[in-house]
Amino acid sequence: MKKDVTTEEKILTAARKVFLTRGMDGARMQDIADEAGINKALLHYYFRNKDQLFEKIFLEVAHAFLPRILGILQSESTLFEKIERFCNEYISQVINTPYVPIFILNEINRQPQAFLKKVFGTNKPPVEKLIAQINKETKAGIIKPIEPLQLLMNTLSLCLFPFLVAPMIQLVTGMNTKQFNSIMEKRKKEVPKMIIASIKK
Repeated sequence: MKKDVTTEEKILTAARKVFLTRGMDGARMQDIADEAGINKALLHYYFRNKDQLFEKIFLEVAHAFLPRILGILQSESTLFEKIERFCNEYISQVINTPYVPIFILNEINRQPQAFLKKVFGTNKPPVEKLIAQINKETKAGIIKPIEPLQLLMNTLSLCLFPFLVAPMIQLVTGMNTKQFNSIMEKRKKEVPKMIIASIKK
């Protein structure tokens, strides 16, 4: 049997929708087959299992998303501008693909070296320029002394953590997904404001 590009794209479109609405754990191959309008046997011909299908979708997202994030970090913008743009871009992406953070954490814990190779190839994450900029702006008296790694972790954590505990937040507060996403939209401005206020001289 010859694989058809149209059928494969139909499967990927269906899988994105199912993963988005049901999450990685809640999604079943039968759900994806039904959404794509094909039988389960045909789905398994294209993708052996759910993990293989999810990995393909994740890598598509990563390869579309990472260049934008890395472009921000490597740009000539000021540090404060980079923090604002990073938070906006990162939160926007995770609102659209909320299943990705859990997958990343699972893969990093399961096979860190293999995961980084899938995403970055033989290259290391290019953060040297940002680290040098943080050190330079510290010496220039623009920001308070802070370890670059601490600043990176603080920024990423404030953007990411609410998504990781979203089910608990929604359960405790009674919010639905739309209301939660509305709160996260506000964090696009709140997070950089907090970060910049903590380091600005």
